[in-house]
Amino acid sequence: MKNPSLARTGLFGGNGLASGLLRRLVTSRLAQLRHGQLTVLEDGEEHVYGDPRATLRARIEILDPAAWALVASNGSIGSGEAYVHGYWTTPDLTAVIRVFVANLDVLDDMEGGLALLGRPLLHGLHWLNRNTRAGSQRNISAHYDLGNDLFERMLDPTMMYSAAQYEHPEQSLEAAQLNKLERICQKLRLTPDDHLLEIGSGWGGMAIHAATRFGCKVTSVTLSHEQHAHCQKRIAELGLQDRVEVLLKDYRDLEGRFDKLVSIEMIEAVGHRFLPTYFAQCARLLKDDGLMLLQAITIRDQRYEQAKRSVDFIQRYIFPGGALPSVTRMLQVATEASDLNLVHMEDFGTDYARTLRAWHENLARARSELEGLGYDAYFYRLWEFYLCYCEGGFLERAIGTAQLLLAKPGARHAPLLGQLDA
Repeated sequence: MKNPSLARTGLFGGNGLASGLLRRLVTSRLAQLRHGQLTVLEDGEEHVYGDPRATLRARIEILDPAAWALVASNGSIGSGEAYVHGYWTTPDLTAVIRVFVANLDVLDDMEGGLALLGRPLLHGLHWLNRNTRAGSQRNISAHYDLGNDLFERMLDPTMMYSAAQYEHPEQSLEAAQLNKLERICQKLRLTPDDHLLEIGSGWGGMAIHAATRFGCKVTSVTLSHEQHAHCQKRIAELGLQDRVEVLLKDYRDLEGRFDKLVSIEMIEAVGHRFLPTYFAQCARLLKDDGLMLLQAITIRDQRYEQAKRSVDFIQRYIFPGGALPSVTRMLQVATEASDLNLVHMEDFGTDYARTLRAWHENLARARSELEGLGYDAYFYRLWEFYLCYCEGGFLERAIGTAQLLLAKPGARHAPLLGQLDA
């Protein structure tokens, strides 16, 4: 629908001699797989790569030789483009992603060679999506304004579009999301006397939970027109206009001082360049004894610098302007740009994998209904790849989910690092 058009054949087309050469180029890299096993079926022939003793196994079928051209010329982004166009298929997309994430050296190698030719264009497009005030507005709109009808069918009734926290294997997505919200409020030590600032409203789940469960006043900001309209409607329906205010505003333009601050998976939209601005502004908006709860999708510290220089499928087609921080980088910037200090941290990346699986299942159940609303098969495969791509990354711990509780110097009611009874 509103997503960028995907490349169809890469730099060298998908037929004839060129296709055969590109196939050999890609399969020579697949032969380097050491962890997990990948079976490739094409024209009735099977080729098996990786460890024959591995328990992690995946299988793909090549339906169009154009797949080889896209992977050879566009690397990992090309593999996603080929999937979305139906050039290859698999009974378990997450397993395919996991095999490649488990072999990051091979994945990195696939970004070299011919794929280097397209890198300047990718970086140029990503640069155009940098998170200036105008850029942030465009980037947020490109994803979150796709339509509330999509997110209402994919998410649970809380409308939380972030990692849930599961207490036990049988817990539902909705219950796990409510558990996450409750834990956040407890970590912040919310009281009816608090004025809570939320940077990144989502669809209002956090603000509504804080106001109804803890009685505090909430000011929340978003750049998404669709989210803002949805929040306003929910707040009015619940009669919370006296306690919850949602503003269509950039966080950089906020003024005032607040008792507590929460920002759930919004920092990924800040961008590497603007991390100092983000933490400095959060510190300015907090009172001298304030607390901040930050939930973030993180990349491994060891791969942060490389990720800064790269553009992946998610950044190209799902979250323009997106950038994952590492825990170390966030703490470094918070130290240099603000007076915030870490007092508690929790990582629950595997819970995000389960959350993504639940979203994928919801999306699959609503597929025919969504097609009737204009979300075609092309869009479905794009979002299927996005959800499985992320799920595989979390399962292999290439990415994580961290909740950081940060305190201003005057905060005396915050827990010591590692000590939380919430």
